[in-house]
Amino acid sequence: MTIRNYSVKGMHCASCAAIITKKLSALDGVAKAEVNLATETARIEFSGEPVSVEALNSMLEKYGFSLVEEVPAKAAAPEPAADRRASKKQEKLDELLRQKQQVLAALPLALIFFAVMLWHSAASAIAGVPHFPIDMETWNSIALLVAAWMLFHLGKPFLRGVVSFIRTGAASMDTLIGIGSLVAWSYSAFAILFPSLRDLLGLPHESFSDAAIVVIGFVLLGKYLEARSKLKTGEAIEKLIGLQSKSAIVYDNGTETEVPVEQVVKGTMLVVKPGGRIPVDGVIFSGSSSIDESMITGEPVPVDKREGDPVIGGTINRQGAIIFTATGVGAETMLARIISMVEDAQGSKAPVQNLADKVAAVFVPAVLVVAALVFLLWLGIGTPALGFKSALAYGIMAMVGILVIACPCALGLATPTAIIVGTGLGARHGILVRNAESLEMLSRVDTVVFDKTGTITRGTPSVTGIEPFGDKMTDGELLALAAGIEKHSEHPLAQAIVSAAKERNVEPAQVTEFKALEGVGVDALLGGEPVRIRKPADAETARPEVERLQQEGKTVVIVERHGETIGMIALSDTLKPEAAETVAALRKMGKRVVMLTGDNRHAARFIARQAGIDEVLAEVLPGDKANAIKKLQSEGRTVAMAGDGINDAPALALADVGIAMAGGTDVAIESAGITLLGGDIRKVAQAITLSRKTMRVVRQNLFWAFIYNVIGIPLAAGALFPLYGIFLNPAFSGIAMAGSSVSVVTNSLRLRAARLGK
Repeated sequence: MTIRNYSVKGMHCASCAAIITKKLSALDGVAKAEVNLATETARIEFSGEPVSVEALNSMLEKYGFSLVEEVPAKAAAPEPAADRRASKKQEKLDELLRQKQQVLAALPLALIFFAVMLWHSAASAIAGVPHFPIDMETWNSIALLVAAWMLFHLGKPFLRGVVSFIRTGAASMDTLIGIGSLVAWSYSAFAILFPSLRDLLGLPHESFSDAAIVVIGFVLLGKYLEARSKLKTGEAIEKLIGLQSKSAIVYDNGTETEVPVEQVVKGTMLVVKPGGRIPVDGVIFSGSSSIDESMITGEPVPVDKREGDPVIGGTINRQGAIIFTATGVGAETMLARIISMVEDAQGSKAPVQNLADKVAAVFVPAVLVVAALVFLLWLGIGTPALGFKSALAYGIMAMVGILVIACPCALGLATPTAIIVGTGLGARHGILVRNAESLEMLSRVDTVVFDKTGTITRGTPSVTGIEPFGDKMTDGELLALAAGIEKHSEHPLAQAIVSAAKERNVEPAQVTEFKALEGVGVDALLGGEPVRIRKPADAETARPEVERLQQEGKTVVIVERHGETIGMIALSDTLKPEAAETVAALRKMGKRVVMLTGDNRHAARFIARQAGIDEVLAEVLPGDKANAIKKLQSEGRTVAMAGDGINDAPALALADVGIAMAGGTDVAIESAGITLLGGDIRKVAQAITLSRKTMRVVRQNLFWAFIYNVIGIPLAAGALFPLYGIFLNPAFSGIAMAGSSVSVVTNSLRLRAARLGK
């Protein structure tokens, strides 16, 4: 299975997307095609070798569309990829400028004729309102000429939609606008240019040119506003792209040389001055600083970094100069991966969009049939009641009104615009969404399962207790002795003891002749006296203080000098400070919270109590974690699993939504639908809030898109005329149609200001 992504040219509405999807899906070799109206992209899965772009376009071009293949971010150098994105954006800006110029030309005329239309209506209905100073015959002739210019010049895309429909039978929104405007103008031209024939046939004297003018003017305005709003939905990607550095400073034996960032390779030594942007991912070789990672992780507090710590490309060096070794360049950087992930999510489709897609696929043909039937209905029923002239006039206005007011665009934009804005908002907060399906599913999750180590806890041991025996030594002296020995060891427990001494400003003791004893501990000499750090002997584990600590899941090491036990140090993987806050937030949302771990029951329950978790699945082997998820799902639960280790990958993949902590392994991230940058567990609750708010906007958009057409089409058909004598002028239909898509996109843009919590 091969997947390719393409930019789509010539797509204007949901029906266009439906046509492209249908035609691509019917091609030999295409297993699946997804077309996204909001991003103007197509994602095609090929069952074998990809079909060439030329072959795809030879089929699509007769419908007025074409594809341009997009080079995958992972296969492209960062600078050319950025150039392609910039070029694509410039194309959209150029198109927006062209649309703006059309609106500036059409809208003043539309407003003038709309105002005159209202004047005529007021003069006919309200006593005392003077009649328009220009006689109607002259005004209708002027309107006919203006409408001809607007229809055959500014309205060319609509006429092309009509021609395409005649040639291929595929209809889009442009087809509806084109047929409606063409019918209105054609009848007006006939009535004005051939008055004798009009009277001989007993046809109405009405001119509909003004309606065509207003319709075209407001539809062009709506298209412009829609395009401008859609451009705003992609601002999150633009901001991420803007974080990419253009250049880097190479450090070589004291010499600094500025080079384009695409020339940087792995292993290159780079220097970043205070206030500079880190160009690529790397590890600090020398120096220390405070790094602002907020643009990547969403965390506002700068992070202190020193030798050996990783740095992320795109972040800001706030303080000291640092020299670091490049470890990730080009498409391998964290920033490039984030951009790629966000782009993939924004181009994907949520399952909730399926209904709208099905409706959009048949929408335009159905509207054409409805418009024709309503016209015939007016002639059949209206003629006996109103006379042929009035019935024909109302029939034409109803048909034009239905064609104009029916808009599939709102349906097509309802879901993808919300997904684009929602995933962009998530990226700003360090929440990366792999696809729209994960975002939708997350809103339905009722059970959240946390792995313990690295997710609920910090993932690294730390000193939690220092207990000298007797009164021969203080806490500080015992820690100094232990740190002096352990600073020569690379064991994680040893590093935890050394870090504890550093945090408490305790100077490690000076020892000699360090020796590691496999399976026992470490030996050294302090002032000629033998000292040892070891695990407790079997007899010592029965001591109340040791037993109590081990019941809490802590690791105990014994410190002895000259063969005499002088104290013990307790270490454990400590709870993340924000864990209890997160669990409380999830419970407030009504979520069931479960901790899943391979650790022993005592350690697991101790950590769970601290976090406020009641349900614990402990001593679960790595291979059985997925089975634990499966068991919860068999109970009818919708499960999200949060973890960060390789042994979590199967469970993350099996869960309805996998949530990976980005501080963990790439395997876990690749298996997850949601990735949380910075390892902040609070983002789990924020991600659920994001999904809820995004899906709420999607549902609002779909409701208004459906209800707009459900109410608008009958109104345009004249449903209120028999009871109230009210008839919707096609001009109002044009205004309503223009507002439908804009309202949906504007509603989606509200998400940009949504709060996700702490």
